[in-house]
Amino acid sequence: MRILGIDPGSRVTGFGFIEVHNGKAVCVAHGVIRTAGDEFPDRLGQIFAGIRDLVREHRPDQVAVESVFISRNAASALKLGQARGAAISAVISEGLKVAEYSPRSVKQALVGRGAADKNQVQHMVAVLLQLRERLEEDAADALAVALCHQHTSETLARLPKP
Repeated sequence: MRILGIDPGSRVTGFGFIEVHNGKAVCVAHGVIRTAGDEFPDRLGQIFAGIRDLVREHRPDQVAVESVFISRNAASALKLGQARGAAISAVISEGLKVAEYSPRSVKQALVGRGAADKNQVQHMVAVLLQLRERLEEDAADALAVALCHQHTSETLARLPKP
């Protein structure tokens, strides 16, 4: 099973692909989509096209995206929501469903506590995926979302069905 994790942002959107075999996750690809230009609609188009192209290239079976957290700045939250919408629309346009996880849930799944800092998340992603290279923060967050989805899916699969 191949999972795409997405950490949306209006300037930098992180992505990470993991492949899961017998419960073991391996990193397939990771990186960021950096948008250019001052026109916000153009940046949304770049996010849409970038995610769509990644989906076509890496062909994930499942997709997970980080949900919007409410910040003090309403304008930033709205832009983040629109960036998420562009990424989700790209995934949906390729016929895939999207699972959503709060930043707190992602941190809790990886680090064991929902208030973990970015360095702790980056460290756990590197440990769990046995990565030696330094990860970009947004790529690490995207891989964390993919790992959270893997852990959540495996746990739900073990629960008895009603």
